Amino acid sequence: MPGHVVLVVNAGSSSIKCSVYRVIEDARVAGGARAIHGAGGQIEGIGVAPRVVAHMADGRLIVDEKFPVAQVADHDAAFRLLRLVLAVGLRDTPPAAIGHRVVHGGAQYREAVLIDDQVIADLDALTPLAPLHQPHNLSAIRAVREAAPELPQVACFDTAFHASNGIMAQLFALPYRYYEEGVRRYGFHGLSYEYIAKHLHQVAPEIARGRLVVAHLGNGASLCAMHDGKSVETTMGLTALDGLPMGTRCGALDAGAVLWMMARGMDYHAIEKLLYQESGLKGLSGVSSDMRELLASDHEHARLAIDFYTYRIAQETGKLATVLGGLDGLVFTGGIGEHAAPIRAQVCERLAPLFGTRLDATANESGQDERVSTPDSRVPVFAMPTDEEGMIALHTARLLRATLAH
Repeated sequence: MPGHVVLVVNAGSSSIKCSVYRVIEDARVAGGARAIHGAGGQIEGIGVAPRVVAHMADGRLIVDEKFPVAQVADHDAAFRLLRLVLAVGLRDTPPAAIGHRVVHGGAQYREAVLIDDQVIADLDALTPLAPLHQPHNLSAIRAVREAAPELPQVACFDTAFHASNGIMAQLFALPYRYYEEGVRRYGFHGLSYEYIAKHLHQVAPEIARGRLVVAHLGNGASLCAMHDGKSVETTMGLTALDGLPMGTRCGALDAGAVLWMMARGMDYHAIEKLLYQESGLKGLSGVSSDMRELLASDHEHARLAIDFYTYRIAQETGKLATVLGGLDGLVFTGGIGEHAAPIRAQVCERLAPLFGTRLDATANESGQDERVSTPDSRVPVFAMPTDEEGMIALHTARLLRATLAH
């Protein structure tokens, strides 16, 4: 099968996920290329309790093994091990390039880019805007440089999809010089939103061309308003703290609350830990950041956290529909958005008075169909899996082809 083999890397704070794709030309799909998943795996518990799990695309297990901490003490060692595991499992040609998910591209990087020393320096400077993600994204890039310096690397940005947003969607009401210095609303989860726009164009093109709100709901959560497949507005801002409440992040917060914390003697690191790691569903419930555990709990604060979560999703959907001038479709994606039927039901119940959203209870619960609304729902509702890694593979192969052409 012709095409380029691409290794996709998604590095978190204590885990690294890798996926192998073969990207082939296909004139039948948008963009003229298709990413075929070959194998995937992850190392979790890096430096604490390392465990490697990898599967072929058809579900066949390659490995499920625990390792001594000393053997997988850091991201460099983890990447080398995971790359070896996938290579053995595939018994195929080695990857022609490696694509990385990078959370923040700032104002400078509006599309995927080949990585060099300058790119790394620029992305490192953005670390204060994405302290939970950027250091680990860069750690994986540096680990690849050490392990396989000959391989081209591509950075694919969660912020890039929102680069089309107008200035009204980017501004804060601060002195304008701050906007010129890069203090603006960037938005995130762009790779997920880009995939949904592409996929919806294939399965429901008339809706894809319309006014759409997509809810990416996982441990991180945001909404994106799209028109004709392009981002118009989103709920996240300068950092991934803004907008909806998340697993452990607070979401939208009066800046005065931070000043109040400072006045009580909390320093930068204490406030950062509170807002990023101790808030959101975890902080409100006092039970867990995991929506599955909250839905199974009978604790009153678990119910409070769920109710606030769906309240804010519905509230922000209404705001985005106002920006769009109406609503032609609603899509749920991400781990919670795709799998948590009660969350979809509660959000749509809140939105029904304005948008006439009506779910088919059987379709919503079964997870068998992407369209989960009734035929008479005024706004069609979908629950769709996303594929950020597939988008990274496509961007990486495109840049590789362009490089080889020169």
